[in-house]
Amino acid sequence: MGRNPWFETVAEAQRRAKKRLPSTVYGALVAGSERGRTIDDNTAAFAELGFAPRVVGHHAERDLSTTVLGVPLSFPVLISPTGVQAVDPEGEVAVARAAASRGVVMGLSSFASRAVEEVAEAQPDLFYQLYWSGTRATMVQRMDRAKAAGAKALIVTLDWSFSHGRDWGSPAIPDRLDLKTMLRFAPDVLPHPGWLLRFAKSRRLPDLSVPNLRPPGGEAPTFFGAYGEWMQTTPPTWQDVAWLRAEWGGPFLLKGVTRVDDARRAVDAGVSALSVSNHGGNNLDTTPATIRMLPAIADAVGHQIEVLLDGGVRRGGDVAKALALGARAVLIGRAYLWGLAANGQAGVENVLDILRGGLDSAVLGLGHSSVHELTPDDLVIPPGFRLELGARSGHDSPAARA
Repeated sequence: MGRNPWFETVAEAQRRAKKRLPSTVYGALVAGSERGRTIDDNTAAFAELGFAPRVVGHHAERDLSTTVLGVPLSFPVLISPTGVQAVDPEGEVAVARAAASRGVVMGLSSFASRAVEEVAEAQPDLFYQLYWSGTRATMVQRMDRAKAAGAKALIVTLDWSFSHGRDWGSPAIPDRLDLKTMLRFAPDVLPHPGWLLRFAKSRRLPDLSVPNLRPPGGEAPTFFGAYGEWMQTTPPTWQDVAWLRAEWGGPFLLKGVTRVDDARRAVDAGVSALSVSNHGGNNLDTTPATIRMLPAIADAVGHQIEVLLDGGVRRGGDVAKALALGARAVLIGRAYLWGLAANGQAGVENVLDILRGGLDSAVLGLGHSSVHELTPDDLVIPPGFRLELGARSGHDSPAARA
């Protein structure tokens, strides 16, 4: 009798992903910049928060549903855009199908391994993610393509410095999978026949090209080709953000905010929503956990725009804590990638079910009938837990206006 493919926790999904994947592929999922302190704090901070449950007055039925940027969600979790999902041959399409089956939004990276049209067909509730990369004309062409595919909102990620300092992880990633490269990585790949068999059955090699950045009439760049374009693009100003928002013309989410002054400038630039994010620990290491910075940002701008959070969410209880501190919803990244690696589309559905079940248990135990009733009073918050970055530096200063 084979092993039950269902798992009970995200930690078990991670364990199975580590066992199934070649170490280089798994390492790319878990590695962060420099010493990995931000990754550690993203998860540890949730554990520092406690719940204050009620003993009587529980509700037999709980409403977990919400909306983000006008799109209904069965519960307040979105799939965060992550690049080149080579952990499974179906990649982003499998994730999109899982998201559709569980009633959540799929965020698709512009660095994805599958085309936006193909992913949108699997999950029409799609948010497309864009970096400030290339010329303005190039970015308009990419936005127009996403809009034509049916994307309902744009996610703009601006917090990526992608430090070259990787003290403890980030393995070498090949630019292309030619015969020479496959021979070089064979000692790492051959001990993982299950991963190889998946790709063999699908008759697909892990794809390291970036089809969503293919120019009209041209070829898709490799991941590192796309990365090189980003590196050579002059970083944007707040005026550029406002231009992007106007060019898109629809719901617009700015991802990567950690400071109150940046949150206020985002509102000034006309964004519809923001995500408190440190790029999952892949930006500047020792940036604090996002859950520590969420309350100040939600207090500052949450009455004007929707505030989301990503970073470190591993349990449904983590989702409840984020909502209690002011988030409308959370985005998950590594958690669903581990599910994808462990069991394909069913593994992603498994992860979403775990998070939904944990959130429902928290709402029940706290005596609420809806996720919208969660407040800081439901939590035990240690002294000094909340951090308010950029609160004293005026967002109308010359530096902030640039």
